Amino acid sequence: MSQVTVVSYGAGNVASVRFALERLGATVRLTAEPAGIADAERLILPGVGAAGYAMARLSGLGLVEPLRAFPRPLLGVCLGQQLLFETSEEGGVPMLGLIPGTVRRMEPGADLPVPHMGWSALTVTRPDPLLEGVGDGAFAYFVHSYVCPDGEATLARADYGVPLPAVVRSVNRWGCQFHPERSAAAGARILRNFLEIEP
Repeated sequence: MSQVTVVSYGAGNVASVRFALERLGATVRLTAEPAGIADAERLILPGVGAAGYAMARLSGLGLVEPLRAFPRPLLGVCLGQQLLFETSEEGGVPMLGLIPGTVRRMEPGADLPVPHMGWSALTVTRPDPLLEGVGDGAFAYFVHSYVCPDGEATLARADYGVPLPAVVRSVNRWGCQFHPERSAAAGARILRNFLEIEP
């Protein structure tokens, strides 16, 4: 099984991501150093909390430019997906800029609370190796208050009053707005698919 490096920068749910990957037989390495990113076979960028804090942590550790330059498969999880975009309304913070667009506060409608917290069904909008074996109606577990722009990068959507991008891709960078490590069979399949993508 593949080796995978998880970016451990103090703003992500590293332990649960690592445990989920190890259950799939992966060899997991944690790093908070530029060199650890540069020589990784593949990377997972987890994230919880606020975009500004996460970017400050990445910047303080010298990880922003190594992440931008990383040429092999990269998967952003939850806030990690949002960090792949150019900027966020959450504090107006510039982010990694790997996918065009601005992350905005969710406005799902009067009857639905923010954050979006719980299980929502996925609708696959175009095929991709990351979603192999994940059909329409598969459920994933979400916890977020901000939503990525819906555009050419979108691979799958969920519905929470309005359609929202649940999985995105640009070249070798993927993102899951939900937590695959907490999303039962569908999440495990997505993580396994990521581990099998050729570097």
